[in-house]
Amino acid sequence: MVRTTSMNKKPVRTNGNGNIAGLSFDVIVIGGGVVGCAITRNFALSGARVLMLERGADILSGASKANSAILHTGFDAPSDSLELACIKSGYDAYLDLAPRLNLPTLKTGALIVAWNETQLAGLSQIVKKAHNNRINDVRLVDRNALLIREPGLANLALGAVEVPREFVIDPWSTPLAYLTQAVRAGAEYRFNAEVSGGTFDGNYWRLTTNANEYCGSLIINCTGTNGDHIEEICRKPDFEIRPRKGQFLVFDKSASGLINSIILPVPTAITKGVVLTKTIFGNLLLGPTAEEQVDRWEARVDHDKLRELIETGSRMLPGLRAHPVTATYAGLRPATQFADYQITATRNKNWIGVNGIRSTGLTSALGIAMYVEHLCTQNFADICKFSLAELPSWPQMPNLAQDKIRAFQKGDGTEIVCHCENVTRGEIERALSSDIPARNTEGLRRRTRAMMGRCNGFYCSARITQLLACQTSDKDPQVPEA
Repeated sequence: MVRTTSMNKKPVRTNGNGNIAGLSFDVIVIGGGVVGCAITRNFALSGARVLMLERGADILSGASKANSAILHTGFDAPSDSLELACIKSGYDAYLDLAPRLNLPTLKTGALIVAWNETQLAGLSQIVKKAHNNRINDVRLVDRNALLIREPGLANLALGAVEVPREFVIDPWSTPLAYLTQAVRAGAEYRFNAEVSGGTFDGNYWRLTTNANEYCGSLIINCTGTNGDHIEEICRKPDFEIRPRKGQFLVFDKSASGLINSIILPVPTAITKGVVLTKTIFGNLLLGPTAEEQVDRWEARVDHDKLRELIETGSRMLPGLRAHPVTATYAGLRPATQFADYQITATRNKNWIGVNGIRSTGLTSALGIAMYVEHLCTQNFADICKFSLAELPSWPQMPNLAQDKIRAFQKGDGTEIVCHCENVTRGEIERALSSDIPARNTEGLRRRTRAMMGRCNGFYCSARITQLLACQTSDKDPQVPEA
């Protein structure tokens, strides 16, 4: 039979009744986005044997790779919702963990700007909702005060709501830090392992992937845009994933001085709208669009939509027209027909579904992990008993923030390879040999910012490809074979 064993031992094949085969774990987390990484961390720090399965070649291969990188307060979340509760607990947990993991934060605050009389009349309701959500420092700002604070805004701006405690954070180092801490606590992971099915014998799940079969006592479904399909392995879901594509524009670093705060629109029932924000990397970000689509995987940029986005941004911030766009990208948000998260436990199947996590997932991930812990304690206490790790490892993530000291400034003894983003060879080599090493150029870009500058890798991609080839082995040591 399967038993919980020391988290420092490797997974072994089960024995006993002979009905379970493959690699055995207490918990299997399906999905390597920010939420899956946060949940893997929580279970690993409690001493459980955890495996994370990800269909892509790296973490953040799905919805989590494309977002606005804002740490939200939850001022506009549905009142008394699970989403609001997870945002608030996740927000507090993030600010506590960030300095211990060397994750940068940039406190800019946010301004919800009204651009017409109808929006202006609705600002007081935004303040009221924020106060109902116990975000009590949210307040109205009149036009004069707004334009003094944000002189670059168009004169069409009529007033705003100030949300002082919104931050800009690093959207890629954050989940990497969660999973790194989990791996150091004994968790395992497998990339390029797409779950295609599973069977449950009343005690244990056997999941089938294109890589292997894995057995676990408890399954956590965190698969984002594929959430309802994976949920069907356990039960008929009562929600439907309706992918919503968001396209973004990244402007040159010269544009970041055009604003001081995150500039938000008055939100609608469908979307928070188009945002203007600094990035932690020193650029200015504009987006996202909100486009319903059927395809769950394809997230192509559309040049006509991007031109419309530039026009929208330039009407709000006229100075944008003088600054070049250095990058474009698109991502899919796993929206459902419901306004709230869909997180449920199926008690007789040893299964927790974590679904419908939309644009607030980066903020709420740690809060979601705590809520999943609560569900597990209520429903599956015999599988995992949560307790704080006595001496958890606190990995120090390499700094990618523009306003902090970078490796090239300290001097790490190696040459600069990517001159647009000032990435050194040492940074690249460390990313290729870290606890969760980059195994492709996309993973390397997210870990170092290499090839993400003005030239988009035109000058450095050959050298980076050479470094990647030198340090990437044929066998990726993620989960040892039994």
